[in-house]
Amino acid sequence: MNVKSVTIHNNDFAAASRINRALTASLERRILHWMAEQAPAWITSDQLTLLGLLAQIGAGIFYALARYQRCALLLVIACIVLNWLGDSLDGTLARVRRQQRPRYGFYVDHMVDIFGSIALMGGLALSGLVHWQVAITMLITFLLLSSESYLATYTLFYFQLSQGLFGPTEIRILLILGNLALLRSPYSTVFGHRMLLFDLGGTIASTCMLAVAIATTVQHTVQLYREEPLS
Repeated sequence: MNVKSVTIHNNDFAAASRINRALTASLERRILHWMAEQAPAWITSDQLTLLGLLAQIGAGIFYALARYQRCALLLVIACIVLNWLGDSLDGTLARVRRQQRPRYGFYVDHMVDIFGSIALMGGLALSGLVHWQVAITMLITFLLLSSESYLATYTLFYFQLSQGLFGPTEIRILLILGNLALLRSPYSTVFGHRMLLFDLGGTIASTCMLAVAIATTVQHTVQLYREEPLS
């Protein structure tokens, strides 16, 4: 089967609207804009994207090493901060410098997110701080929610960066707090039952992501059905 290559110029491409109503969104936007203005000329958006990916891979590696030395969790925290820097600043830097590449940026950023998430959850599954089944469930529900978001961006022309008051930055903050708690003890007691802290957190996170994915799928399906009625 022959597939024709279609060239689309950026002038013909309408970038989707970005929606972020997370708790830290307003403050984070101002901080990132200031950082982008102060960034030296030799720093590029592609370098920041690569930094975000390498930091997330590093976090996965240090999670795996935490099985043998729990102090490696401090390096996980450092990698999470670097991932925030690279993942959040790359797009802002491009906009401040008027170097936007909307199709390239959207595609690369989100493929980086997918590979980075696999590395992170893979390392967590090997850490002994959570049962691997819980880590894989978190990965699956994250990818499910991400897939819904990408499809909604294509069909509804807006990209939902946050779900309710939670976005990527809030998730990173919770993960950092969880790592600090793990340094004290990897266990938690719930209703008299002792269990791994990240098993509890991972189960809650997976349940919430699945519920949001189902709810937004229903919402967007109804919206699209109404916008494209049968004639």
